[in-house]
Amino acid sequence: MAKKITSRNKDYSQWYLDVVREAQLASHSPVRGCMVIKPNGYALWENMQKQLDQMFKDTGHKNAYFPMFIPKSFLSKEAKHVEGFAKECAVITHSRLVSSENGVDVDPTSKLEEELIVRPTSETIIWDTYRDWIQSYRDLPILINQWANVVRWEMRTRLFLRTMEFLWQEGHTAHATREEAIEETEKMLEVYRSFAEDYMAMPVVTGVKTESERFAGAVETYCIEAMMQDGKALQAGTSHFLGQNFAKAFDVRFQDSDGKEKLVWATSWGVSTRLIGGMIMTHSDDNGLVLPPRLAPTQVVIVPIWRNDDEKAAVSEYCDRLYEEIKKAGIRISLDAREQYKPGWKFAQHEVEGTPLRIAVGPRDVSNNKVELARRDTLEKEITDRDGLVEKLNVLLETIQSDLFKAANQRTKDQTSTASDYREFQEILDKKGGFVYAHWDRTSETEEKIKAETKATIRCLPLEPVEQPGKCMITGKDSPYPVLFARSY
Repeated sequence: MAKKITSRNKDYSQWYLDVVREAQLASHSPVRGCMVIKPNGYALWENMQKQLDQMFKDTGHKNAYFPMFIPKSFLSKEAKHVEGFAKECAVITHSRLVSSENGVDVDPTSKLEEELIVRPTSETIIWDTYRDWIQSYRDLPILINQWANVVRWEMRTRLFLRTMEFLWQEGHTAHATREEAIEETEKMLEVYRSFAEDYMAMPVVTGVKTESERFAGAVETYCIEAMMQDGKALQAGTSHFLGQNFAKAFDVRFQDSDGKEKLVWATSWGVSTRLIGGMIMTHSDDNGLVLPPRLAPTQVVIVPIWRNDDEKAAVSEYCDRLYEEIKKAGIRISLDAREQYKPGWKFAQHEVEGTPLRIAVGPRDVSNNKVELARRDTLEKEITDRDGLVEKLNVLLETIQSDLFKAANQRTKDQTSTASDYREFQEILDKKGGFVYAHWDRTSETEEKIKAETKATIRCLPLEPVEQPGKCMITGKDSPYPVLFARSY
């Protein structure tokens, strides 16, 4: 299998696209800005979805589904929300087509009385629904999650990282008190942090967004921020405390235990297929995709090797028994017995697709009761005993998971700097990139100036800040602690 992957050092953006293509994860669609998620990519999303879904249910949430079409008037009810999404909305104006000389045209008589918006996010239609669901404090809390697709009319797109249509989950919860809603927001942020680090092996910084970076309509936006190999940050997940903004907009009230009518408190939170892009850029190398075993669709692949029919029979029987034993142990395994491809081609394919462990079995291995075992992350190979192999595979898979996190965590530490003044800040960004801690005076004017001059944004105000008062690197005004800057995707 001929690899056509550009070196990361030569062109990181092209390297990323090459890995997505060669690993058969996704491709561009006929619709500009949209993507076709191939089976390999969708299997990754399914594993992410399965684990996250269980984590949501373990914290008391249930799944539901709401329409993808939203009446235009709904978006106008919350001013900041409509302002934030107005330029990204796809609008449906007519309901049917008619045959014409051109093939089909829009039927001018089918114009809708009210245009519909293709869901960019679901706060408005969900809170309109919650008005019917909530009357009493006994109806609260409502803890709902939705797995769905959304459309945001992006002009500059990149597979997985930013597309016009993408898959995601969005949680929407309703609470009786401010304290409960804030607790929910922080709880779900911790779910995202745990998933990113424990399953994706991707270290993240947790924090709060500045006012200019908040979700449209939120009181506070909490986030997890990851650092990619090229020194750019990736916002990997957000959890929003919405206050009572949407309850006010959609008149969602409840009668409390004291008999008083009160407005409901709200949260929303979500992650998307962008996580696949983050995982690619966190772990992969110039040979292709590298996957953390806990999310890899196939954790182990067996490749049999033979030269003639006699060898084929012995090797095939050996591999079949091996496959059944490993599968029975709960390891996600495949047996690549395709005869139209040579072993070397198969090795290259499974390497570029990121299968964490590869087992090769030839006639000599059968005679000696051995296998050849190869790790994808280090490309190390060893001959090992057939006996006790399942136990060894389980240990190795956990070792690879741990090693990937350790490597990414160390790289993030190496890519994190502290700037004492604006000149040093700019030099770090230009020469090294990565996360930069620096003092900021908490004004939007200074934030915008830094962004305009350096293309770096405040990724977050860390939840665990270094308590080190100082002076803003631009204005010299007091700053209680440094905040986290980076250039980003």
